[in-house]
Formats: sequence, C-alpha cells, structure tokens
Amino acid sequence: MPIPEIPLKHVRFIDKWTHIALYFFTCGVIWTEYLRRHPRKQQSSTFSWRKLICWGWLAPIIMGGLIELAQTYCTGGMRSGDWLDFLANATGTTLMLGVGTLWVWFRARG
Repeated sequence: MPIPEIPLKHVRFIDKWTHIALYFFTCGVIWTEYLRRHPRKQQSSTFSWRKLICWGWLAPIIMGGLIELAQTYCTGGMRSGDWLDFLANATGTTLMLGVGTLWVWFRARG
C-alpha cells in the first residue's frame, strides 16, 4: 500500500512527532495497566521494577526496531525503515519511562 498524503505535511518533522506521541501513549497504557493491577497497598510485595522496565520500556523499543526492519525488508520498496523513526519511538518510550517513574514515586508517597 502506498504511503498516503497527510494534511499536516507542512509541519516540520510531523512524522517524528507522531512516532513520539504514539509510543508515549502506548507505553502509558502499559504503565497504567501494570499499576492498576498492582495496587499501592500491595506494591511492596508484588511490584517489580524489572518487569515494568522490561515490558513497559524495553519491549516497545525492540518492537519499534523490528517494525522499522520489517518496513525496510518486507514491503517490496513501498515503505522504508528509518533510523530517525526508531529514535523517535525510543524517545516517546523514554519520556513515558520518566513520567511513569514520577507517577510511581508520587503514588508511593500518597
């Protein structure tokens, strides 16, 4: 499928801003669900930073990289992978890591 034209193509780096926002909100859903399943009163016994970092930060970055590779090698030239898209994906994910860390910190204090 060819890449469609978008009405905001005049906005500088609109594609990269979109990647950042999509990965930020995707990771936000992961963090929200994890924290919802691990209430504050149970946090000390069941909460795992290792799991949250792995599934809420690292896994989406790896997924973004695999998607960029698939666009490069599996679309017959219709799409292309872009290192800057991968970097934008990682940026959105890392921004959510910061917001999520603050969220956990404020939640533990309250």
